[in-house]
Amino acid sequence: MTSATEAISVWVRQESQSQDAAGVNAMMDLVAAEVAGQAISTERIAGREGLGDHLVLRAGPQNGQAPVLVLSHLDTVHPKGTINGPLPLRVEGDKFYGPGLYDMKAGAWLALQAFREALSEGLLTRPVTFIFTADEEIGSPTSRALIEAEAKGARAALITEPARQGGKIVTARKGTASFEMEIEGRAAHAGVNHALGRSALREAAHQVLTLEGMTDYEAGTTINVGQLKGGTVTNVVPQFASLKIDGRVSSLAAGEDLVRRVLALTPRTPDTTLHIRGGMNRPPYEKTPEVAALFDLAKGLAAEIGFTLEDVPMTGGGSDGNFTAALGVPTLDGLGIDGDGAHTLQEHGLISSIAPRQALMKALLRSL
Repeated sequence: MTSATEAISVWVRQESQSQDAAGVNAMMDLVAAEVAGQAISTERIAGREGLGDHLVLRAGPQNGQAPVLVLSHLDTVHPKGTINGPLPLRVEGDKFYGPGLYDMKAGAWLALQAFREALSEGLLTRPVTFIFTADEEIGSPTSRALIEAEAKGARAALITEPARQGGKIVTARKGTASFEMEIEGRAAHAGVNHALGRSALREAAHQVLTLEGMTDYEAGTTINVGQLKGGTVTNVVPQFASLKIDGRVSSLAAGEDLVRRVLALTPRTPDTTLHIRGGMNRPPYEKTPEVAALFDLAKGLAAEIGFTLEDVPMTGGGSDGNFTAALGVPTLDGLGIDGDGAHTLQEHGLISSIAPRQALMKALLRSL
């Protein structure tokens, strides 16, 4: 292994699934130890709701200029024990495998090295705030307010989520919505009094078809009913059912329309009731002229380093970049390692992408 892969291996071996507060906090310990003794102030924000801590690093000249904001999350989706089971840490040619390596510990690591190097070499011309968060993979419930507070007034936001295949970066993301629907019918004996029952699962079937029918690929809107639960035993007409629903939209207007339509749904089955809650979780991140200008800067810097940088069309996955972009902060995302297989047992990064991506991050911190 190279020195970079050895260092990243330390981070990957420390498993840190979102609900494993101890594991996430151990990751924060590794970051804090790495910057100890440098001219970097650290603020550790205690976790809540059973989740891990957040860590805020600040450095650079305090010259009144708007800061650059860098965002990395250190939580992963893989449960503890994955590294000793189905996804062991290993190198196969240029592919570097491990749970959370691609999404996004390698990206967080290389960005931290770029930050430290730019600081030690006196390249920073404005303040930099680097936030490591603990809960991005579950929707950033305890970090969103922190991110938005630090983003206000920032010159730019740089997000170290993994690159798309071929090293492409992200300049637009769909907004995400989340809903839960609870359905109540009326129980009855399925053999003796079937006609007296009102099946919550029957009503759920109607609602699934209605919800999925809101998908409009041309408009960039999708609805996915990802979970359906209900019933008790086969000889009882089910009284209760529940749905969990995911929505993706390409604009704020589309998001408002989707929320309105979902919350306005009414029962199709007589004598049943619906209880619906939810709304937009992450606002859309659109490629504004300011985002396009920031991408052009990054593209030019990449050319100087020696590689071609491209971006991808609006992607359906959300990130903390959605929050910063929605505040009007020019945002570049997908600045982490290249690779593939996020959230799967084939998750891997490409070793050959570490050095150029680190150089790009350093160049951005120098140039902004």
